[in-house]
Amino acid sequence: RYSRELRDNVEALKRVLIPTPSGAQIPISYVADIIIKKGPPVIKSENARTTAWLYVDIRDIDVGTYVQNARKVVEEKVKFPEGYSLVWSGQYEYMERAQKRLQLVIPITLVIIFLLLYFNFKNIQESIIVMLSLPFSLVGGIWYLYILDYNFSVAVGVGFIALAGVAAETGVIMLIYLDQAYKDMKNKGKMRNMSDLYHAIIEGAVNRVRPKMMTVMAIMAGLIPIMWGTGTGSQVMKRIAAPMIGGMVTSTILTLIVIPAIYELWKGREVKRLAAEVVTDDEEGNSSADSAE
Repeated sequence: RYSRELRDNVEALKRVLIPTPSGAQIPISYVADIIIKKGPPVIKSENARTTAWLYVDIRDIDVGTYVQNARKVVEEKVKFPEGYSLVWSGQYEYMERAQKRLQLVIPITLVIIFLLLYFNFKNIQESIIVMLSLPFSLVGGIWYLYILDYNFSVAVGVGFIALAGVAAETGVIMLIYLDQAYKDMKNKGKMRNMSDLYHAIIEGAVNRVRPKMMTVMAIMAGLIPIMWGTGTGSQVMKRIAAPMIGGMVTSTILTLIVIPAIYELWKGREVKRLAAEVVTDDEEGNSSADSAE
């Protein structure tokens, strides 16, 4: 690279000597025309290939959707010469990497939630019942994102992961109260038929809504103020909180309906078996009494 005093002065640059095959020194102006033209201030390279960067500022559309639309336009209207290629980088590249990580993190999170539920209940059936409440929380999260016109992003994915944990907690609370009401009636000898099971579920699900709602409202009270924030980083925090707020609404409503219904189907078999055993015992007792007579 020539010194600055030569690069800043065209006349001085023309007088720079270069060697010829014969060994003589001649000014560079003898073999080249040196003129000033507009061009890139610096030549960048990546992986030993010369690169040119085009910066795009987008508005009212997410990065992923913009790149998807732009790719179609480029493929239809632009033909690159041989040796040229186009790579989408910047925020889109970071988003692609984050989404690949989320594809691994989300399944691992669900497995961890299931294992924690199993360690708590020591029962696969009850763990599955709680896991079935997670899709109902996703419904509210997706609808709330649609209402706010938020596109899926890494922050939204983090919000859904947090929502899965909170929804599982709500399901655990519901199932604990259902189990408690069922065991209380069973220990008192009142669990004789499906009607008794129905009353136990009413006791565990409906009559104890207050502690469940207190848990949900405490979570909502901490999330809603985030949606009003305007400071630095508030846009990211809003997209984390949005799926949790929407998901908690539907999760709470549907959990009060779905988990008791599934619980009734599950425990109904046990109640029917107990009722059949009671009938058999009664018949045997009557037969013994008739024989004694």
